[in-house]
Amino acid sequence: MPTYTFQDTETGEVFDKILKISEKDDFLKSNPNLKSLVTGINIVAGVGGMKTDSGWKENLSRIAEAHPTSALADRYGSKSIKDVKTKQVINKHLGKK
Repeated sequence: MPTYTFQDTETGEVFDKILKISEKDDFLKSNPNLKSLVTGINIVAGVGGMKTDSGWKENLSRIAEAHPTSALADRYGSKSIKDVKTKQVINKHLGKK
C-alpha cells in the first residue's frame, strides 16, 4: 500500500498515512480540511552490489566462452596455458601490458 502525505489546512500539520489507492478519495472526502501533497517517490537503489552466486558466475563463464576476445572473457573465461602465452606474446608485440 502506498504512503500518502497530507496537510491539514487549518493547522498546517503535515503527516503521512498508509492507505489503499481506493481509500484515498474517500479519506479526503471525509476530511475536507486535508489536502494531499505531492512528494517524491522512494526508491532504494545500489544496495547490496552485484549478484555473485555460483549460478551467476556460471552464466558469466558461458558468455565469456561465446565471446573469447571480450573483456568479460579476460575476467571470467577459462584459459588454457596456450591461450595465456599467446595473449602475452600478442600484447608484448602490440606494446600493451
